[in-house]
Amino acid sequence: MRRLRWTTLLTHVVLLFGAFLAAMPFLWVITTSLKPNGALYQPPLLLPTHFEWENYRKAWEAAPFPRFFLNSAVMTVALTVLQTLLSAMAGYAFARLRFPGRNLLFFIVLGTLMIPFPVTLIPNFLTVNALGWVDTYQALIIPRAVSAFAIFLFRQFFLSIPKELEEAARIDGASPFTIFWRIVLPLSTPVLAASAIFSFLFAWNDFLWPLIVTNSTEMRTVQVGLATFQGQYGIFWTLLCAATVIVTLPALLAFLAAQRRFIEGITSTGLKE
Repeated sequence: MRRLRWTTLLTHVVLLFGAFLAAMPFLWVITTSLKPNGALYQPPLLLPTHFEWENYRKAWEAAPFPRFFLNSAVMTVALTVLQTLLSAMAGYAFARLRFPGRNLLFFIVLGTLMIPFPVTLIPNFLTVNALGWVDTYQALIIPRAVSAFAIFLFRQFFLSIPKELEEAARIDGASPFTIFWRIVLPLSTPVLAASAIFSFLFAWNDFLWPLIVTNSTEMRTVQVGLATFQGQYGIFWTLLCAATVIVTLPALLAFLAAQRRFIEGITSTGLKE
């Protein structure tokens, strides 16, 4: 028992140390955002002696952040809804429906996860440009409306649902879509939350694709806006850190709000065949 206690204590110490190391960059950003610009490199490095809350107002006014937030909100909400709904439908088809080439098509979908994004960047941009969607919401949303990873999550979860529930509904005359919408989907709250969180974080933090397909300030997202802000105020790290904290808050709040469902969704999607 004594050895078990020491092992448990050592494990907690190691985990706390690892958590501290992981949190250090965030702590540095928050404290730097509250420092006067002239005290950036003066000790103490982490705890400012004077809190400059004015940095947040200056950062908000230094760039058109309301417009950046609007663009990111539209793109993020649309991608979250589309990826979750379309991926759930595709995952159900791969898990329950029988059709020729189902397994082959599923492996092809999984294979797209191994293709680096830069490989598809130019073809996707040429397609968007040919459709006349550059610098529009369509370019930000439609090319990424489906997620292969979310399809995989939904398929694995749907495999764990007892088939007897669907067979009973089928005997009562329910169509495959009715079974999916009224029986399977209400039972899939954990994986729905997990997929939504993944989609939300992916869309909110995306930088490269919005940078490529948008030209005007009116269509920039918050991540691209941060890069522009950094170029314009490169020496004012306090303002840049304040803007970073503002941009990070929505994603952090979304994760905290759905944390329990997110963990349930991840743990319930085992590698079941």
